[in-house]
Amino acid sequence: MNSHEKLVDLLAQHISLSKEEISAVLEVPPRSELGDYAFPCFALAKSRRQAPQKIAAELKEEIGSSADLSSFIERIEVAGAYLNFFINRSYRAVNVIRRSLAAGDTPGASDKYKGKTIIVEYSSPNIAKPFHVGHAFTTFLGEAIANLFAYQGANVVRFNHLGDYGTQFGKLIVAWKLWGDAEALAENAIEELTRVYVKFHQEAKDRPELEDEAREAFRLLENREEEELSLWQEFRDVSLNEFNKIYSRLKIHFDNTNGESFYSDMIPQVISRLEEKALLVESEGALVVDLEEYGLKPCLILKSDGSTIYASRDLAAMLYRAEEYNYDRNIYVVGLPQKNHFEQVFAVAKKADFPKADNNVHVAFGTVKMADGSFSTRSGNVILLDDLLETSVEKTAAIIRSNNAEMPEDELRDSAEKIGLGAVRYAFLRNGRERDIIFSWEEMLDFEGDTAAYLLYTVARCKALARKAGVDIAEEVQTISDDALKLLQEDEEQDVLKNIELFPVSLERATVAYEPSVMMRQIMILARSFNKFYHNQPILRCENHELLLARLALSGAVERSLRAGLKLGGIEAVERM
Repeated sequence: MNSHEKLVDLLAQHISLSKEEISAVLEVPPRSELGDYAFPCFALAKSRRQAPQKIAAELKEEIGSSADLSSFIERIEVAGAYLNFFINRSYRAVNVIRRSLAAGDTPGASDKYKGKTIIVEYSSPNIAKPFHVGHAFTTFLGEAIANLFAYQGANVVRFNHLGDYGTQFGKLIVAWKLWGDAEALAENAIEELTRVYVKFHQEAKDRPELEDEAREAFRLLENREEEELSLWQEFRDVSLNEFNKIYSRLKIHFDNTNGESFYSDMIPQVISRLEEKALLVESEGALVVDLEEYGLKPCLILKSDGSTIYASRDLAAMLYRAEEYNYDRNIYVVGLPQKNHFEQVFAVAKKADFPKADNNVHVAFGTVKMADGSFSTRSGNVILLDDLLETSVEKTAAIIRSNNAEMPEDELRDSAEKIGLGAVRYAFLRNGRERDIIFSWEEMLDFEGDTAAYLLYTVARCKALARKAGVDIAEEVQTISDDALKLLQEDEEQDVLKNIELFPVSLERATVAYEPSVMMRQIMILARSFNKFYHNQPILRCENHELLLARLALSGAVERSLRAGLKLGGIEAVERM
């Protein structure tokens, strides 16, 4: 049990809040002189009918006199409405390092979600369209969320809900028949399909009858007519082939790649269920579900021509997933503009008494822009993810080459690939997910900034310390005594220990909030605190052998925490930089 957990248990013995509620409000003061943890007593004011300041003072006396806490808590202080706890330094040093050594490569892993099935739907690019940076946001965010749940024991099912259906495919079929080039499709499928799709919209301005032809083509596709179905399947196959190249490079895999088309045959089941509940209402020839009691506009289920839309297919997907996976949570990692769509779909599911209707979550995120607006791509009007990744890797390779001219080329390329891809991932994960991302190469690849490069450099620094210390010393570290660990009393050492201890706390909070940035911020704080310690305190030059072992044990615990956090974010560590 770490200090956070132990303190939560202690407080739970004296106040009426649950352990979950206590853990959620327990704070880490901004400065160490204010304590290691602070409990705000505002949450108790209503139940105790007292001023928070008085509650804090009474709790200090109550907790302090209840048991001998000196081996765990050094002292308790009151600061206004806050109860500030100072953890015993020797206790923290021994507890943190022992727990880190025992956890090995999986610090902070737990079985909190053991037995739970969590579906995470993410990435979900549109067939026949470029894989752009907007899809990168959902891809990296969804992958990190899936990793967080899996790390805490959940059975995670990763869904790539491909956009492979809808009236746009009627347009694409018509466009291909009119202007498609088979050789161009073989050479660059996405580029060719994008070309004819764009041309359709340009031509439709002067030839509105094309829109009618597109609607008819989609109707034929829904009826499984041979020609339309064959073209659609070809478009899907060549698109997936292109997408899989990107997924392979990013080492991302999915358990299920059923696209929207998969659920088309299940729409009648949705319609029947809504009819049984007398929820379908005709509106201008279309069928909708009224959602006035939820403060929402009616949800369109079937268009006037009988064709399906996103909502009807998402409802079918819910029924399928509930039946096939019996999920405990169904998480949609989809952009903020779709907020109203999911509110409507979830409301319909609830109103129609769908199984698992209350177990669906929309995890929204912002948009992506380049700082200088100068990023050019093959398409001319969108930033392709493949271009972004390649540019990042090439820029990283140039930086490494200028700083380490002796590094063998194969090692340089491997490091540049990991650091370059990691830099892009971190840029998407470092801030709150609903904030817009503005890319700046100077910031993203700054080895001293809030970047993956800085974190990876810190991991490499820890690794270098262990390597320079030698095998014999490394073996001694594994069997280090408690007395040696108790030598970690310096402020810089204690700050590092505290931030190692907060890593599991950040994992839990990141998972609950579907917010990997909480974890990313914590490992960045840990890296900063370690580098401050590294520069201010001797490690390999330490004259006291026991203290040398303790500081190397501390460095090893930092490396394991940083490496684990990066891995959860999908970022691979490098051995040296």
